[in-house]
Parts: sequence; C-alpha cells; structure tokens
Amino acid sequence: MEQHLQGKGSGMMSLPVEIKVNIDGNVGEALSLLGEPQGPVRKRLVWFAESRSGIADGHLLLDSRVMVRFRSGDTPDELTVKLRPCAKGQLVGRFSSPFDEESFEYKIEEDWSGNRQVVAASATSSHPQGVLLDSVAPGADAAAPLTARQLQFFRACVPALHATGLVALGPIASTKFSDVPLDDLEVDLERWTVADLDFLELSIRVKLKDEEKADEFEARAKRKQRKLESAVMDHGLVISENPETKTRRVITTLVANHH
Repeated sequence: MEQHLQGKGSGMMSLPVEIKVNIDGNVGEALSLLGEPQGPVRKRLVWFAESRSGIADGHLLLDSRVMVRFRSGDTPDELTVKLRPCAKGQLVGRFSSPFDEESFEYKIEEDWSGNRQVVAASATSSHPQGVLLDSVAPGADAAAPLTARQLQFFRACVPALHATGLVALGPIASTKFSDVPLDDLEVDLERWTVADLDFLELSIRVKLKDEEKADEFEARAKRKQRKLESAVMDHGLVISENPETKTRRVITTLVANHH
C-alpha cells in the first residue's frame, strides 16, 4: 500500500476516496446485465501525452507516475496533470492541500481498487469546448496548452521532469453514465475503447462527513467498497484481477502503436 497523506496521528485531513471496480471482456453484455443505464451520459475523446524522446528511449512520464490527459467532447475541454501514486513529501507548498480557482481545480484524493490504495493529486484546467483539439493533432506540441499553474505543479512536485516536447496519444473513446442506481448505491460508469482494449469502470466517491473521525470515515469507505463489489458480482459480472491500471494498459498500447 502506498503512503497515505493523512498518516496515523499526523493531523492532516482525511482525503476523499474514489472506489473503483474494473470489468474486462464483453462490456456490452456487462452493460446489459446492469440494466442498460439511463440518464445523463457524456461522450468524449481522451488522449494521454507522453514525451517524444521518452517514447523513443522507453522512459515514459508514466514510469515517473505522471499522467497528462486531454478530454474533449460534449462538455468543456479538460487538461489534467496527475501524479498517481504520490507520496506525501512530493506535494509541497501550495500543492499540499486542495484548492479551486477560476477554470482550475486542484484535487488530492485516494484511489481504491481491490487491495490497491494510493494517493493521487491532479491539477485540471477547463477550456471552451473544442479548444484543445489543435494540441492533440499530429505534429502538435501537446505541452503548449499547459497553464502556468499546471507548470508550477510540475516544477514543485516533480522537479526532475520537464513538461516539454510532448505528443498526444489517442484518441480513446469514452462514454460516461453518471449516478446510475446499483442496489442502494449511485455509481458512475465509464467505458473506454481503443485498439483491442475495451474497459468498463464503475466508481463511487466517499467524502468525510462533518464531525466524522478519521477511523470512522475509513471504516465507512471500506463498507462502501465491499457493498460496490458485492453489487457488481450479484449482477453476474466478473471483477478484473489485472494488477495494472486501465490507464497503464491504455498508454502502453498507445505507445506500442505510435509511429
């Protein structure tokens, strides 16, 4: 298990937890077993940026636990720089706690998937719909739209890396259903399709309640995780046991197919 930011007795906040379950294989059948989700749906294209030189010599941003992700579709465009997993000592200065600014959000949360529990920090800038498409086009510099705040996040938290000479890999087709009823839970479903990969991720978020102690919050999050996993299996779905995250599997595939 990676180091948690709050630590035992450290006095730091209990972080929000995103609990994830991944389904591999026949995603169409999985969606059918879940009752063909209704309600809000977002269709977007997703790209991940990697260093041109890193692709050539096998030293990826991903190997330094850094992801640069573009999203564009039927909602405002988003560009995210994420560290996952990250250790408490990496998040320094302004980036030691979450904050919001106009068209910018900095989050720190825990990602739980099976027995894997890690801390993730992400700096996301929002842009008018379609604005980022030029930056993911062939030959474009995918680092160009990084904002001053995102570059500051890079310099402060991963000083050994330089956000230059990036190329966008993709696109991945993403379809997201929000707040889907699953037993007594409300679950987000997101399907990613690229090359021969097809994933379905089910996720819920758990946040600290007022007056809730850290150990009570952790126990409640664990109960929610068990409830989500049980609900998925009760619908006849098989939870993926692949130890690699879907992001790593996708980026590895995109790098292998990059020319």
